[in-house]
Amino acid sequence: MAKDSSGKTHNRKIESIVEVLFDDIPYSPEASEAQSRIETSLTEKYEKLCRDRSEGEATDTLLSEYGSLTKMARLAGYTEEQALSWRNAGDAAELRPTRKLIWKQRRRTYLAALFSMFAFTELAWVIYDAVNLNKEFFFVTMMFTAFAALTYRRIRDITATEREISETKYDNAAFAYLRSLSDKYTKRLFNSIALLIGAAFVFVCSELSFYVFGNSKSAEFAENFFSNMIMVEIPLFLFVKNFILHKLIQKRIALPEKKTARNYGIFITLFSLVYWTGVTLFTVIASKSISYPGNIFFGAAIIFAVIIIILDLTARKKVTFRNLVFNPKRFSAVTAAVLIASGSTVLQRDTWYTQSYINSVPVVEHNTHKIEYDEQTGVYTITSSTEDFKILHLTDIHIGGSLYSYSKDMKALKACFAEIEHTHPDLVIVTGDLCFPLGIMSMSLNNSAPVQQFAAFMRNTGIPWAFTYGNHDTESLASLNKTELNEVYRSLSYKTSGNLLYPYVQPDIMGRNNQLIELRNTDGSLNTGLFLIDSNAYTGEGINVYDYIHDDQVEWYADEVERMNEEAGHVVDSMVFFHIPLQEYKTATELYLDGSDEVTYFFGENPGDHGGITNDLVCCSDYPSKMFDTALELGSTSGFFCGHDHYNNASIEYKGIRLTYGMSIDYLAMPGIEKETKQRGAELITIHSDSTWDLEQIPLTSIEK
Repeated sequence: MAKDSSGKTHNRKIESIVEVLFDDIPYSPEASEAQSRIETSLTEKYEKLCRDRSEGEATDTLLSEYGSLTKMARLAGYTEEQALSWRNAGDAAELRPTRKLIWKQRRRTYLAALFSMFAFTELAWVIYDAVNLNKEFFFVTMMFTAFAALTYRRIRDITATEREISETKYDNAAFAYLRSLSDKYTKRLFNSIALLIGAAFVFVCSELSFYVFGNSKSAEFAENFFSNMIMVEIPLFLFVKNFILHKLIQKRIALPEKKTARNYGIFITLFSLVYWTGVTLFTVIASKSISYPGNIFFGAAIIFAVIIIILDLTARKKVTFRNLVFNPKRFSAVTAAVLIASGSTVLQRDTWYTQSYINSVPVVEHNTHKIEYDEQTGVYTITSSTEDFKILHLTDIHIGGSLYSYSKDMKALKACFAEIEHTHPDLVIVTGDLCFPLGIMSMSLNNSAPVQQFAAFMRNTGIPWAFTYGNHDTESLASLNKTELNEVYRSLSYKTSGNLLYPYVQPDIMGRNNQLIELRNTDGSLNTGLFLIDSNAYTGEGINVYDYIHDDQVEWYADEVERMNEEAGHVVDSMVFFHIPLQEYKTATELYLDGSDEVTYFFGENPGDHGGITNDLVCCSDYPSKMFDTALELGSTSGFFCGHDHYNNASIEYKGIRLTYGMSIDYLAMPGIEKETKQRGAELITIHSDSTWDLEQIPLTSIEK
């Protein structure tokens, strides 16, 4: 024998006997109550019989005395007429009309839940406008009233329909259908209670944190608050929907243990409130000693979800007919959706695991030069205070910005600092792929945090810097597109940071950032034009089909060269920095490997892609660019600098123009590259006052202690 939570004794034999007799009886609340009372009466009679005989004898006696439905009914206090009325299936609802009516009520419920969600949002606006005495108060009050009225109307329609069918009986097929719905909405209701409370705590705490610690103004807080309210709106919609549908089904068929279900609902509510209150208090107390308090809530949410799953698998089975019904297709679809949604959310999060190191980066001793910015043209001018001007060329830093990439990000930043501290440059130029928002390869799709981290790192060094975009900086799935990332860079640029030379206005040509930095001598004369040109990313014609420097970009370059020549009265020397190598890099490399005297070798090697995606000797675009031929024609540019190929780091001269690959910093993007060393480093370009320049390759291994 066993007892339920109400103390009622169950006998499995008696329960089975009663179920057999009621198997062909249409379901109704009256018949369900009768079945329970009959089972209780038979159990009590059976217990009395067992006092002076064996269980087998007691069972035989019970069946001989009460072997029919009418006899059992009389034992439980019912009349024979009542027992016969239970068997009358003439007025029992069948499956099809039952299903049709449920669908009708379900549509009304979805609308009621949707309108209640909108009403909740408008109520928040009413409170905000009332506190701030905003003129929109009347309008939002009207909106709240309208949505509240729509919610009330839907609930009134649902209730009216339920009153009409309060005494309905159901045949076996309809009852089985209702029982499956009872299980479904009972389970969903309890889970939605936990979800709503958890979401409400996380939302409120995050918004208050933004307001209190972010020093935000009221308008900023309101904008952030209402834009993030979906965190609560969706759980609220699910709770209202599941609550109404749970009640609708319970009007038709009773739960196996109604009192237990009520207690379980109270327990879930209280547990969720206590749990999240504890998490909040712990976060507040420990916030000063924890680098990333927000991660406490993230971890707490995972633990909370595990606890709810355990409760779903154990305690919840007492309040359902069948607790677990495995549907492979549904399970696969839901699991895939959850993984995609949660994975995308996690991968796009801003994470600042390297911030402690960045905060410790000191100012690097360097020369101070006059920097000016032309608001009309977007051109930065650096007037050198020394005879020689040093540029450190970095490329392919590949900051992932995730917990997974943390150790590699640290190595990349430390490598950059080692190069900067060793060379004390006047300017740092990064030729692309500063970040690596490539999903599972970096466990991040975020290209905002890495940019801000590197900008903070460079700001601490005090060295002016500029960059070109690479193909990975604005990947298609990255959290910020090129327009949004441009706004981030603008917010971090010279007027704010004092050292990022990013133009606030740019030429109306192809590319995410094309700019000119004019380097002038101490007397103000033009020394060198530093062109930073976007080699773009992908053509969109297939996977990893690389783009190139387009014609309008080349025309802009030519116009700027001619403008500088006209101002100086002679051909001004220039250098061009970009990410993806021109096709001439491949041509020159092949000529060099063939022993041709058309090229002059300076240093480095070109081992190719080293087992990466392409396995090409030089990973350039399939499309030719006019850049090289135009530079030859103008006679201004004496050096091209690029990155992209990671392992390639040679510097060779072809047709009078020096083509140099930067040594990459990458510890993350290329498989196995973290353990490689000889390709990692930078180049130091020293420009003299007569516009001549020297180039020195500085492998990281040569300066590491």
